[in-house]
Amino acid sequence: MVAPLRRVLVRPPDAAFGAADPVLWHYSAAPDLARARREHEAFVRILAAAGVEILRHEARLDGLADAMYVHDPVLVTARGTVVLRMGKPARRGEEAAIAHRLSEDGVPTCYELRGDATAEGGDCLWLDENTLAVGLGFRTNAAGLAQLSQALGPSMSVVPVELPYYQGPAACLHLMSLISLVDRDLAVVYLPLLPVPFYERLLSRGIELISVPAEEFATMGTNVLAIGPRHCIMLAGNPVTQGRLVAAGCRVETYEGAEVSLNAEGGPTCLTRPVWRSW
Repeated sequence: MVAPLRRVLVRPPDAAFGAADPVLWHYSAAPDLARARREHEAFVRILAAAGVEILRHEARLDGLADAMYVHDPVLVTARGTVVLRMGKPARRGEEAAIAHRLSEDGVPTCYELRGDATAEGGDCLWLDENTLAVGLGFRTNAAGLAQLSQALGPSMSVVPVELPYYQGPAACLHLMSLISLVDRDLAVVYLPLLPVPFYERLLSRGIELISVPAEEFATMGTNVLAIGPRHCIMLAGNPVTQGRLVAAGCRVETYEGAEVSLNAEGGPTCLTRPVWRSW
């Protein structure tokens, strides 16, 4: 999650996002597509300026308004792409399209979830190279967890993390809504919703926790993308969390995301699918 980011997949906001019914998609308002495109391009420029190679996923996906959140439909591993199955039914159809785009860049598919299994990338948090924490909630179910374990194989440890009800099945609450790693031993977290066993596991691993205040949890203060150890991107408008990151020795870049993030519930991690990280 924190090794220097070398290559990343992004998807610019398209007509499907611009035409989204805010009630159906749980957006706070009808999207402003022109503004969303400006915000997204500015965000991508930050990545490019950091030396990250940008891959664009621009296949036509009619009716899939959330498709710009490319983090969720797949999990990229050292063996290739694990094609997930979205827990939000309205998003199904994104998975195969992203897997195909990655295959064009030389990343093969190594596993595909099947049956009634559901899992989303926002519930998958690598604690280290061999340990994947997986949030169990409305987006990722027990069958999805079991198939992820099978996909990763016996050499990998998969840690289940039970998520709270919070605002219910219509809202988006992933494990990564509650925590982002910004270094091997540093994470931003929203403590009031963090399950106690997982909190204790983080402390036992020597991970220092930066607490996000309630008002900044509402504005995605916990959604922070590491583009290298203690070098990260976060949504503008979270000064307390940003200050705490800086005090911990982090270099913090910010972007404006009223449309691409706040309106549609997806921060900088959601907007990116890391393809290659390397020390």
